[in-house]
Amino acid sequence: MKTSSIYILFFLFFCCVQTVQVCAQGTVKKDSIPNAKSSAKLDFKVHVDSLPQNNSAYVDNMLGFAKTFLGTPYLSSGASPTGFDCSGFVSYVLGNFGLDVIHSSYGLAEYGRTVKLSEAKPGDLMFFKGSNSGSSRIGHVAIIYEVHPTEGIKFIHASSSKGITIDRFNESAYYVPRYVTTKRLDYGVESQSVKSNEEGLTFD
Repeated sequence: MKTSSIYILFFLFFCCVQTVQVCAQGTVKKDSIPNAKSSAKLDFKVHVDSLPQNNSAYVDNMLGFAKTFLGTPYLSSGASPTGFDCSGFVSYVLGNFGLDVIHSSYGLAEYGRTVKLSEAKPGDLMFFKGSNSGSSRIGHVAIIYEVHPTEGIKFIHASSSKGITIDRFNESAYYVPRYVTTKRLDYGVESQSVKSNEEGLTFD
């Protein structure tokens, strides 16, 4: 009887130990499983922040050329490195890359195809109302320089107060309410080399 009691007590003790181990293992396994929701957010943020812009070489060269004029003074009707107005700057930059376009912000808006602001990318043209925000007529044009995941859209343009400069659209109390549309030109390049206007470079 005494021996049986010892076996029973040993058996119960063994069961308790096994139960504790199983519970402990279960806790470790549960804690080691990453939270799927939080992991997805982290991966998404890293992915977005590290996204390359993947501009074509044509657009990169065009934007690099445009940037060389930073600080050039504003000049009404100007379309040369001595001074630019907004459409004069855009037409001059594009003209140096085989695109013979009109020197008029209103006229430039007739080229290309309209794209959503959320789908805008470097090289696209942004159009705004002029100084009179109550007017519906386009009076200003800029070239999108960068689209950043947190800082938003940056554009390069001829500002009447600062000359050729780069501004952030999303933070601008002046340009946001004057925004009209965004146009994308067909630069005729993917992995191709730059073509001249005579070779058939066209707008879509």
